[in-house]
Amino acid sequence: MTLDDLRVFVAVCRAGSLSAVARDLCCTQSAVSQHVRRLERETGMSLLERRPRGVVPTAAGRILCDAATDSITGLDLALRRLGDLVNGESGSVRITTGGTTVRHFMAEAIVSFRSRYPKVSLEFQTETSSRGCFDALLADNLDLAWITLGVPVRGIEQRPVVDLPWVLALRSDDPLATRPHIDAGDLAGIRLVRLPPNSTSGAQLDAAFAELGIRTGSDTSVADWDTALLLAELGLGHAVVPAVPGLPTSGDGSPLRLVPIPALPPLSVGWAVRRWDALSPLARSFADAVAASCTETRTTT
Repeated sequence: MTLDDLRVFVAVCRAGSLSAVARDLCCTQSAVSQHVRRLERETGMSLLERRPRGVVPTAAGRILCDAATDSITGLDLALRRLGDLVNGESGSVRITTGGTTVRHFMAEAIVSFRSRYPKVSLEFQTETSSRGCFDALLADNLDLAWITLGVPVRGIEQRPVVDLPWVLALRSDDPLATRPHIDAGDLAGIRLVRLPPNSTSGAQLDAAFAELGIRTGSDTSVADWDTALLLAELGLGHAVVPAVPGLPTSGDGSPLRLVPIPALPPLSVGWAVRRWDALSPLARSFADAVAASCTETRTTT
């Protein structure tokens, strides 16, 4: 049994396909199968069950996959920390997050971090959802993921950084724009520009609407908050979005108005990692810098 055997087996369990892993590794499907067969000989048990559309781990396979995932994760993190010790302050920090997150949450932190660690490489990998960030964090050699916090995920530690209140985004000439706040009843019947329901933030918003008995319509769906704000600014609909840092205010000449909706519970965003206690000093420093920047921004607005 080798480390490569375990890495390939974990990849097969995640992908549910021998051929998909072979393509990712640029090898033959037979080579992937050899890794699995070697593990099966070593354990004396069948680890994969063949299905018409791929493979799934057996009960024994799930036990081995879970144990191997934890071990490989710990080893990868240890190797990153050893690399940081060798390179001093010239290592790297790898972050996965959504496409608009850097602008809203990390801009100031990146500047301060770069000033403090000019030789450190910051690498950003864009994903379209928190689920995608979790998958990338588990599957790749990444340090941090900035996510919308939701239900617990096996193998992932989540740490909240800031709570974002919800606001109704609309044009300044809309009748609701003069309100100091929006009541739940004011949203009834409004056709909204919506986030995808399979996103963490979209699902939490839908759950809050259901709990308050709010029924809204929608004929437009967008992939991110910034696009929803743009459509609202153009007068193409209303949007319920979290009040992320850097949004326009009523006094800056923007035609867009953001009216608080206090009845909706705030959206919690923050960091996700595989293990906080194994995080490299550089990655921890960057995570702390972003958290401090978000806290300062929230207290001054």
